[in-house]
Amino acid sequence: MLPILVLYYSATGNTRLMAREIAHGIDAIDGCEAILRTVPPVSTTCETLTSEIPDNGDPYATTDDLRVCQGLALGSPTRFGNMASALKYFIDGTSALWVSGELENKPATVFTSTGNLHGGQESTLISMMLPLLHHGMIISGVPYSTTAMTNTSTGGTPYGASHWAHGEQKVLSDEEKQICRAQGKRLAVLALKLKVNLS
Repeated sequence: MLPILVLYYSATGNTRLMAREIAHGIDAIDGCEAILRTVPPVSTTCETLTSEIPDNGDPYATTDDLRVCQGLALGSPTRFGNMASALKYFIDGTSALWVSGELENKPATVFTSTGNLHGGQESTLISMMLPLLHHGMIISGVPYSTTAMTNTSTGGTPYGASHWAHGEQKVLSDEEKQICRAQGKRLAVLALKLKVNLS
């Protein structure tokens, strides 16, 4: 089974819901397996120690999870049009993988959730793409051949799946679920094709 990493940070649970839907899409492709991982929060005042294992939910990611994955879906809530500091903190610690080129030629995709309709979804998605491009990853979005992209009145962008949370609402619309699953499937198919053609 080809391991496809779904790595996310979720403060209120909405981005976690998206990660689950993307994982369902990945698992729907024969030969691929979604690996769900998250990152711990960081403090704005001082660095605090957290347990190596979260109290609930998915395990915390390590750089080894990135090293062995054959594709990456990266997700974050928006923070002033940017990815959350917890996710950036983790990504900033991946310099050794950049030096060794271990993420080069692997497919990647991004997803986000916002509390309001104009909360900076697209700029957040682009902010997550930048370090992945520096790592030499191959960025994949969501094409408009995904029917839900033209029907959605909530989240959904060609840069990656998005969710309009209406504040703290933890419910994905049907279109948002369809876009997440389509994005996961596309990532998995690309990982299979790239693994064959680049190995």
